[in-house]
Amino acid sequence: MKTTHTVSAEDLQAAHDQPVLKTELLPDPITIESMQLLRKDGAYMVRARSTDGAEGLSFCNAKAKHLYPILNQLVIPYFIGKDARDLEDHLWEVYRHSSNYKLLGQALWNPVAWVEMAILDLIGRVVDKSIADLLGGAVRTECPFYVASGRRDSTPEEEIDHLQMLVDETHAPAIKFRVGGRMSRNADAMPGRTPKLIELSRKHFGDEMDIHADSNSSYNPPQAIEIGRMLEDINAVYFEEPCPFDHLEDTKIVTETLDLPVSGGEQEASDRRFRWMIQHGAVNIVQPDLHYYGGLIRSARVSRMAALADMPTTVHISGGMGFVYMLIFTSFTPDIGRYQEYKRGIEKVADLFSPALKIENAQMSVPQGPGTGITDFSTFVDGTEVVE
Repeated sequence: MKTTHTVSAEDLQAAHDQPVLKTELLPDPITIESMQLLRKDGAYMVRARSTDGAEGLSFCNAKAKHLYPILNQLVIPYFIGKDARDLEDHLWEVYRHSSNYKLLGQALWNPVAWVEMAILDLIGRVVDKSIADLLGGAVRTECPFYVASGRRDSTPEEEIDHLQMLVDETHAPAIKFRVGGRMSRNADAMPGRTPKLIELSRKHFGDEMDIHADSNSSYNPPQAIEIGRMLEDINAVYFEEPCPFDHLEDTKIVTETLDLPVSGGEQEASDRRFRWMIQHGAVNIVQPDLHYYGGLIRSARVSRMAALADMPTTVHISGGMGFVYMLIFTSFTPDIGRYQEYKRGIEKVADLFSPALKIENAQMSVPQGPGTGITDFSTFVDGTEVVE
């Protein structure tokens, strides 16, 4: 059921501008002494150190392979010597620093996210608080999840088999598959794949399974509406990014036409465009990517705007350890929608958290310890090299 309603731009901006970081929990200065980009086995991390010897660690996505010069030359230098308690102000000032605003988009906000997440981890360890506590307080200790296939090179039958394998592994109550050809101007990944996959998904999984579909910007409005009607026929629960992600007016047409909820925003980099999407009902569910959009604080501001319009915020995640930040975000955000995305491999690191992460009864537990909740960095940082 769609529940969004109209909210003025002024009210949305006022909600956006309210402080997120609970600075009253931070009585003493926390001065950033150094930050380093580390690499181990193809994975990238940012380690932050304070002048008092505290450390924080963040996990980058794969964009670090390409964006590390921006991180090292234009983002990290701004933060050295700054008081971490002023992190929210720093997110604006680094945007202005060295004319970084001219890099608006993933080129800038990915590196800012990596730095922000490392600083939040550091702060949490200094004051013995979880990141959820720092950003408003936890409202849940677990969240329901779905399993997703990221493939388009599969026949409908192969895709159903793959999804069934994921469901068997996790006992997930919901699935997501990809439709269309990805930024394909209405072309399917292979002839007839999408209609057949939609039909088979309900026949195979039955009425109890919740079904999502993601087009990754495949369609113009008429074609998106046609595919959306097919999804409505099988009682799907939402349709993700039906039109090219930056064609907001096109997505709005689809959203207003379908009864099926439409989601989007994973590629978005601008708070003002998120405000427009929410004010004008361009989507029913907002999906900032926690790396692409610049971190947890900026994404929390989006969720506050969305809440005024009765929209859930179901964040998108990128990167192998990105699920950590997704789980943290779900822990402090009141309306997260139906499900969060499960990532294979969570179980391999579950015992590195205290309390250990658990996946049971179709729920994922969320980190609760100081900072990210990871008790020992050595698994990640031993044997790393510094990327200059």
